[in-house]
Amino acid sequence: MDELMMETGAMAPVLMNAIKALVVLIVGWIAAGMIGGLVRRRINATPQIDPTLGNFLASMVKWVVLAIVLVAVLGIFGIQATSIVAILGAASLAIGLALQGTLSDLAAGVMLVVFRPYKLGQFVDIGGTSGTVKDLNLFTTELVTPDNVQIIVPNGQSWGSIITNYSAHETRRVDLVFGIDYGDSADAAMAVILEIAAADERVHKDPEPWVRVTNLGDSSVDLTARLWCAAADYWDLKFEMTKAVKEAFDAKGISIPYPHSVEIHKEG
Repeated sequence: MDELMMETGAMAPVLMNAIKALVVLIVGWIAAGMIGGLVRRRINATPQIDPTLGNFLASMVKWVVLAIVLVAVLGIFGIQATSIVAILGAASLAIGLALQGTLSDLAAGVMLVVFRPYKLGQFVDIGGTSGTVKDLNLFTTELVTPDNVQIIVPNGQSWGSIITNYSAHETRRVDLVFGIDYGDSADAAMAVILEIAAADERVHKDPEPWVRVTNLGDSSVDLTARLWCAAADYWDLKFEMTKAVKEAFDAKGISIPYPHSVEIHKEG
């Protein structure tokens, strides 16, 4: 009986420390999220600071707070901070080898924030994966595709890939190709396209709209129109201009041909 009471008494401090550690972990995790969110909101509320930097710093602050919480938890069990540093120093090589991919993502995340090849809200293509940048944190970049699919790209892969930023500049050029019948007037068709472009306020006057005959195909004369617009108007202008030209061609009697196949039968 005495031995049982002694064992129970010896286990009591360990149990209390475990409860304390659990409480510190829970409170620390909540606090890290709250502090990170506060940093993000404060930075994003400042117009002079890029929101991309706010998200990155918020992520960094959160992980720093969690590291402090981990040290505090280990301290509850009697492991001093100096001992932790000594242990980490001795095991730095093994940790570096085990986490080389994660450390690479971290380093790439810093480079992405410093050089900023893309920002939050921009539409980009990263190594063949396209989407709008929703978040950039210490280790990953989050993209959202036009059909609302989430894609997570490790920062290491992002920094090491070809990045195409469709939203980097305020203006973009819309290229449209229209095919007309060989029997129709190319000049008349080009005049129709230019008239529609001039009537659309989204089409910039400088550089002025450009329309030329660019190809003589098997069944059509191809006309290429190059129009400049604000980057935000790119897709709407592309779709609506295509529809407007089609309807104008129909009204003017200008034909849009399509390939024909001819079957030849030989009689034996």
